[in-house]
Amino acid sequence: MAIDSDHGAFVEKFLLRPPSSSHDLPLSGLTFAIKDIFDVAGRVTGFGNPDWARTHPAAESTAPAVSAILSGGATSIGITVMDEMAYWNPAILNRVGRVLLQLADTGPVVPTQLIIAEDCFQLSSVPSSRVKQVLVDSVEKLFGGHVIKHANLGDVVKDKVPSLNSFFDKGNPSEEYIIPSMAALSTADRLLVRYEFKSNHGEWVSTVRPDLGPGIAERVWAAVRSTDEKVDVCHSVMTELRAALTDLLGDFGVLAMPTVPRDPPKLRTDPTILDAFHARANSFLSIAVVSGFCQVSMPLGMYDNLPVSVSLLAKHGSDGFLLNLVETLYDTLKEHVGKL
Repeated sequence: MAIDSDHGAFVEKFLLRPPSSSHDLPLSGLTFAIKDIFDVAGRVTGFGNPDWARTHPAAESTAPAVSAILSGGATSIGITVMDEMAYWNPAILNRVGRVLLQLADTGPVVPTQLIIAEDCFQLSSVPSSRVKQVLVDSVEKLFGGHVIKHANLGDVVKDKVPSLNSFFDKGNPSEEYIIPSMAALSTADRLLVRYEFKSNHGEWVSTVRPDLGPGIAERVWAAVRSTDEKVDVCHSVMTELRAALTDLLGDFGVLAMPTVPRDPPKLRTDPTILDAFHARANSFLSIAVVSGFCQVSMPLGMYDNLPVSVSLLAKHGSDGFLLNLVETLYDTLKEHVGKL
């Protein structure tokens, strides 16, 4: 790989080969990169920050996820950069998912229903015909129109997750492009992230006082200085949301929603606009994060010079089912996108 072809993605390049002959292994011939959050024996894990690398020793063992992929026959080509301390951070290849999840090589499973989150798609800046309809047409072709159902996800969250009442923003309930119940869910998620970050890294941050980039520094110190207030309520939100979505989807149901609601911000965007973008995006991302449901984002080409995608979610523990469904759907999705 040429030095100028990686767009600065790598912290370090090296070859880490499978431990034995890989010709008959499921990942034979594939290469992969390791994000700077996973340990590799003998190397310092940087966690996206030079001060972290400076104050930590080399790893004594390799992370299980990395070892599993190597044992599956793939070769690592190096370590890639990441957001500092993972303070905010596509779909995995089907074969890689099977190795990591230790899944049996079963055939595709037909979904009992595919629920379109209508209110989420209404907030999308991409026309319905370019995302939602492509998915609907593909599902109808493969599984029949009876599989398609519709729901307002915000109403489901509001009605079935009563602990969220503590997080509703009473002062600005009708902000454009925001679903109030999902904004409240994002607030609960943010408090949980802060609590868990502080529990794991607060002492190190306070002691080392690392040099952090703009935006990241504010989030990290907000987490370190946060209290445990409402953490118990946040855990109730997690339990209620998982139960609500499990009841909505059942064992083999799937929820479809845009991966993100609006176009990505441009360079040097005004901070207030950037904050609004993050709030909207996190309100969508929080569904899978808080519930523990599995989520896959499926690319659907380009629109207006920007990549577009749709996300599918299935209940907690249904990773294999979702990977099978994606593999079954994807060629038909590409076919419909190609006709646009």
